[in-house]
Amino acid sequence: MRHARIAALGSALAACTALTLTACAGAPSGDNTGDTFTILQYESPTSAQYKGWQRAVEIFEERHPDVEVEFQTTSFDAVRQNAKILLAGDDVPDVIEFNKGNADGGLLAAQGLLVPLTDQVAKHGWDEKVTGAMASLARYDDLGNAGSGDWYGVPNIGEYVVLYYNKEKFAEVGITEPPETLDQLEGAMDKLLAAGITPISSSASSSQGFNQMWLWYSLVSAEATRQQIDDFMFLRGDVDFSAEPWRSAALRFQEWIDEGYVGSDIAGLTFEQATVNFLQGDAAMVMWNNSEFERISNDASFDWGYFTMPGANLTMGSSGHLWGVPTHADNKDLAYDWIDITLSPEVQNLIGQGGGLPLAGDTSTITDPQVHDYTARFDELKDDDVMSFYPDYPLPGFLDFIQTHMQAMANGNETAQEYLASLQEFYDEGKEFQTSE
Repeated sequence: MRHARIAALGSALAACTALTLTACAGAPSGDNTGDTFTILQYESPTSAQYKGWQRAVEIFEERHPDVEVEFQTTSFDAVRQNAKILLAGDDVPDVIEFNKGNADGGLLAAQGLLVPLTDQVAKHGWDEKVTGAMASLARYDDLGNAGSGDWYGVPNIGEYVVLYYNKEKFAEVGITEPPETLDQLEGAMDKLLAAGITPISSSASSSQGFNQMWLWYSLVSAEATRQQIDDFMFLRGDVDFSAEPWRSAALRFQEWIDEGYVGSDIAGLTFEQATVNFLQGDAAMVMWNNSEFERISNDASFDWGYFTMPGANLTMGSSGHLWGVPTHADNKDLAYDWIDITLSPEVQNLIGQGGGLPLAGDTSTITDPQVHDYTARFDELKDDDVMSFYPDYPLPGFLDFIQTHMQAMANGNETAQEYLASLQEFYDEGKEFQTSE
């Protein structure tokens, strides 16, 4: 039975330590009867989204003056690794931020740990604000597979991945405009290397070493079609990793490693260290999404810009992480109100001012020219339906698997062909499990 398989998989999470939280007081049972409303999230306090949510807390408190709000912050990894333990207990948050995709949100939904939100979505008109591809990872079927079924989460921002670049480093080697093709990008990196400048600041730690994974998948996305990505992401049809675009992207990625485009000794680095290295001027570029836009705006001591992977068919990106309501939450109606507030024009436009890419904001209200253009580019990608999501979404355990192999490639312990063979085996086995009744 499917539920037995899910329980067996979930038991592996039980070995993890519980989430470390502060002030995790439970409210009395029953909707809207408690005097404490607990929000659990993992966005950085420097992010536009976090700052928007602080205003959302103020609005919530104005609406519910007799309710004490506990706005708790944990880490992405803590929720990803321990959400099953937390949400299966009696003392749970009233609303929780969780990761998209079959490996995370889909698993929690199939385990019955999240409330189906379809009725609330229709009631509040959230499906008029979160549409198309931005809604695809909010919905899961009975097996926990994304793209159809009930809504189990609601995002309020979008994401897309860019190469942030140091214009001064580019100017040192005579580059005045962003490259428009992959070949031009590689030519620019050759010039940077020749001048002793590391082209891309990266990371390949097996925990939070996301940069290498994103670079590899961006090369896949550059050559992929919409159909190929949807087949891969939503477990439709057969995916042959020895064929294009997977083969050529992996081989090109290995060339980038061998050429030194991503630096050296990165196997132990996290994405945070990669960002710091970029901000310190130790590399000309770093690949990340909008969550670091405001930080780079504030902390970069040099003139900087950004561009999506040049000449690419598709660009990494999706909706943001999801708000969900635990099945055991005491204050579900308050949770629905909280989600609605985060999608309100005031909160959405505040997020937009900081470059947070709101799904229901008005781009024309953004006053900063750079933030406005950054958001307008997101609007284009969203409207053109050319976002390829993130590679770890289809299967449980996929993030750890990919990061481990990215580290092996960075160390020179695994070739592109070996990675693709392992990828095929893991994906096929995971898909068979994920799609079986």
